[in-house]
Parts: sequence; C-alpha cells; structure tokens
Amino acid sequence: MSYFIIIRGPAGVGKTTIAKALAKSLNGYHISLDEILAKHGLDYIASETCISENKMLAANKIVIPIAKEKLAAGQIVIFDESFYHKSPIEDLISQLKFPYFVYTLKADLEICVARNKQRTNPLDEQAIKDVFKLVSKFDYGIVINTNNQTIDEIMNEILSFTK
Repeated sequence: MSYFIIIRGPAGVGKTTIAKALAKSLNGYHISLDEILAKHGLDYIASETCISENKMLAANKIVIPIAKEKLAAGQIVIFDESFYHKSPIEDLISQLKFPYFVYTLKADLEICVARNKQRTNPLDEQAIKDVFKLVSKFDYGIVINTNNQTIDEIMNEILSFTK
C-alpha cells in the first residue's frame, strides 16, 4: 500500500535522520524539502524571519509530481522539513490524495542545540532557537517526544502508528 509520511519539527530534533532511516527500512523515497528549497533558491534570506509560506508552497509544486509518481508506483514517500506554516502541510495532503501520516517530533531546546553541534554543518545557536520558537507555535499530526530516545525507538514509535 502506498502512503506518505510528513516529519516536521525544530532544527536538531532528528527529522532528517529519522526520515532517512524510515526510507531505508520501508524501501521508501525520502524528499528533503530543505534540499529542494536550497537547490531552487527558495531557502532562508537574512531579512526574513523564516522561510515564507509562498516559498514552501513553491517547493511543494516542485516535489508533488515526483511524489505522485513514486506513490503511484507503490512506493512510500517520506518528507521532512521544519514546516513553520500549516498550509504547506495541508497542500501536500490535498494534492497527493494518498493515505498519509504526519508526525511532529519534539525535544527540549537544549537537546536540539546539543544535537545541532554534532552536525557536519551546524546552524548557529540563535538560528536553532529561532526555528524552535517558530515550529513550536503549533503541533500537527501525532506528536513524538524524541528526548532521550534512540533512532530505533523513534522509528518503532512512528511505525506503530503507520501499520
């Protein structure tokens, strides 16, 4: 059965790590909206407080045909992005017309900051705090607390809801 998963949450919470692990485990297709935004010049600009809703919707227009093709072929698609706004999530849901699961990953700010420092290309600490504040304005879907959990534990929790 084809379906898609949206993983959202603050920077440093583990979205991409979990999305890649899920894609590998489920033989799925991972779409990093951060990569799409950067590749198409839609990513953050210093004068903006966050990536605009319009830029996120533009990124959706790029990935939706790819996702539709993968889903139609029977593959599971996993999206990951912070998703500061609800409308890009709702746009994916309405446009794709396949079963879906949305997960909001959460962790304490201190844990997100610490995890960020372990990245190859870490964001500055203020950016982590800013993204944390923006993403924390709303929850969407199933909320999973990643504090003190391993990748396998988080994946198992996600998979328990998708079966």
